[in-house]
Amino acid sequence: MSDPTYHAVVVMGPGAPDALDSVAWKIKAPMITLGPDAAEVHLPAGVAADVAKNMRSSSFDIACVPLEGRRKKLLLADMDATIIEQESLDVLADAFGFGREVAKITDRAMRGELDFESALKTRVALLRGHEIDKAAAVLRERITITAGAKTLVKTMSAHGARSALVTGGFDMFAAPVAERVGFDEVYANRLRSTDFRFTGQVAEPILGQNAKAERLETLCREHGLRAEDVMAVGDGANDRAMITAAGYGVGFRPKPVLAGVADAVLRHTDLTALLYIQGFRRDEFVLVG
Repeated sequence: MSDPTYHAVVVMGPGAPDALDSVAWKIKAPMITLGPDAAEVHLPAGVAADVAKNMRSSSFDIACVPLEGRRKKLLLADMDATIIEQESLDVLADAFGFGREVAKITDRAMRGELDFESALKTRVALLRGHEIDKAAAVLRERITITAGAKTLVKTMSAHGARSALVTGGFDMFAAPVAERVGFDEVYANRLRSTDFRFTGQVAEPILGQNAKAERLETLCREHGLRAEDVMAVGDGANDRAMITAAGYGVGFRPKPVLAGVADAVLRHTDLTALLYIQGFRRDEFVLVG
């Protein structure tokens, strides 16, 4: 048999760190420990892919990853329901009293049932006349960073990679989030305003699905990288083009439309799983609370 060219990386979810031994038994191959909650196994390419596809659990995620070019030089990440735990526009709408209506539209858009740009304009129109200062307060009070996001970005940065937050959300949310997490660059939509109140309009051009993929191509060109050097992560339909264009695309608790095209799907673990997928050991992490 030729040397294996792939790894199957197993990352345990919260409360299940002792299950690695049982996973090794099921795979019937010795595992290499990456940390207390992760390990990997050398397998032939086809076998590794079958393992990642067919082993399902409520306590761990498995990713099939090639050995060549495993550590990426550029990270592109969606913001809403990925780097932060919320959908920012839903949170803002809730603060202004029409959250349920907006949340329904958001969910359908992220599932790919509605055109992203049209759905965005419909939701933003409801913000007309509301105060910007109140929106800023909502950001401070209600937006929380997803577990592992800071460690992911800081660790990749410490090993020479760049990172960009690329979101269909809005700059007034995205810029502070990018600063808190440590992203090098941020690209987001902009809410129009006048006299310190929202006009109910989005500044053109709108950063949607195609724009995210175009941003990936532009950043590769600017930094002399190939698509193979990029890891992208997101959760919804508007991340699809970016996920498929990247060398390795990860669906983080994704909607079905994205799960079907991602190289790996994470349902149980936090964002540090993206480091394990790249072969980082726990003792290489730049741990940030």
